[in-house]
Amino acid sequence: MSEDRSSSGQKSWLGKLTQAFAHEPKNRQELLELLREAHQNKLLDSEALAIVEGAIQVADLQVRDIMVPRSQLISIKACQTPQEFLPAIIDAAHSRYPVVGESLDDVIGVLLAKDLLPLLLKQHDEAVFNLKDMLRPATFVPESKRLNVLLREFRANHNHMAIVIDEYGGVAGLVTIEDVLEQIVGDIEDEHDVEEDSYIKPLPSGDFIVKALTPVDAFNEFFETHFSEDDFDTVGGLVMGSFGHLPKRNETTEIGDFRFRVLNADSRRVHLLRLTPLSR
Repeated sequence: MSEDRSSSGQKSWLGKLTQAFAHEPKNRQELLELLREAHQNKLLDSEALAIVEGAIQVADLQVRDIMVPRSQLISIKACQTPQEFLPAIIDAAHSRYPVVGESLDDVIGVLLAKDLLPLLLKQHDEAVFNLKDMLRPATFVPESKRLNVLLREFRANHNHMAIVIDEYGGVAGLVTIEDVLEQIVGDIEDEHDVEEDSYIKPLPSGDFIVKALTPVDAFNEFFETHFSEDDFDTVGGLVMGSFGHLPKRNETTEIGDFRFRVLNADSRRVHLLRLTPLSR
């Protein structure tokens, strides 16, 4: 009896889904509207909808839209000793670092933090230590490359990071496979995690991760700003007021001396923001 009910429920669900897509979408926007209608009809939950939306919209984004800009790169100079570059690695806590020669435009390879582990097991003579011997080849991509193409190349070549080059051949920034995947599934980096009892988390780059539920008065106290507490109670409300609509993931807006980028949002509200001070 229970098996019949289960089978009936499955047929009902499939029937609803088939009916929802009975009108074949003519373009991507119509497909997104159908998916959102399916969400409203409880055929898709909010998380599933966000992932599908991200997978569809990632083809519209280019590397320049999500890359870590040149000004925020944490690089290592090939001539540095472990005592000179290890503090920066420990502070940033990343897994990969571009290694440069004479200038930031001279990227000669990528250092994996895990390749430094042997330094802990034996004493190295700085006179014979050569950082270049530990480097992996660097991958270079143009700013204009589509994210869906980049993700396919990352998977095919087993790469996790690429140096972004501008039209003149200079280094414009870098992009990782995590950056691309975040556009589909949301934030997956530990650096974006904010403690439950905290609203604002500083990042090594100088940016901040800010919960949308942060009270405006707490934001003002932290950043010594003077945003009105009468118009909006939370930073999320302040940001939505600036957009004039419910923003989607990766949309940006500038308010005062700050740029806000939406890191996490669903069909009802914003959840998480990345804040970049513009005055630094």
